[in-house]
Amino acid sequence: MSKKILIVEDEVDLAQILAEYLQRDGFATTTLADGLAAMAVLRRTPPDLLLLDLMLPGMDGISILRELRKTSDLPVIMVTARVDEIDRLLGLELGADDYVCKPYSPREVVARVKTVLRRTQSSAGVTVSPKIGGAALEIDADALQARVAGKSLELTPKEFRLLRALAGKPGRVFSRAQLLDALYDDHLDVSERAIDSHLKNLRKKLVQAFPGEDPIRSIYGVGFAFES
Repeated sequence: MSKKILIVEDEVDLAQILAEYLQRDGFATTTLADGLAAMAVLRRTPPDLLLLDLMLPGMDGISILRELRKTSDLPVIMVTARVDEIDRLLGLELGADDYVCKPYSPREVVARVKTVLRRTQSSAGVTVSPKIGGAALEIDADALQARVAGKSLELTPKEFRLLRALAGKPGRVFSRAQLLDALYDDHLDVSERAIDSHLKNLRKKLVQAFPGEDPIRSIYGVGFAFES
């Protein structure tokens, strides 16, 4: 069955071009130009991947992504002409799986769609259960969830991947560049500060789950390690 791609883009000609390129590669596409209409479709019949423009009438892309991430890990690629660092980091921090800036090649977007779908579909693996202060942190790669005593930590997709990379090899020191590799296939346009933002949010959730414990150790000038 063809993977379903929802394209939310208010530039109708551009959306049509993207749809045609994706259809040539066997994807089923739907295009929408309004944010509120997109939100309604996402709630009713979610696609396999969302191509989401930042600037939209009705409801902007950031608001859509923020609302979507409350209940869903649906793969999302942000598409925008705005390249300032704040918007870039905000989109990634909220849980976007990739970020494409205009102008771009439609072939590049198709390649990124395939990469994100492959990455999210192949993320299944063995559950890892490291100990923190005597309690088990369960990292279930099949369900894309981290749990303590059966309770989900409610991590964003980026926070989950970051935790899985670190906790999967306790004691190993990861540089920021290595952690970026764990989160993105191509991070040329992603600042290493994005890692700091994700780590900060992840640490808060771990400290709440394990009072008095901070399993992520910072090694000055080198990187980070998970201490179980």
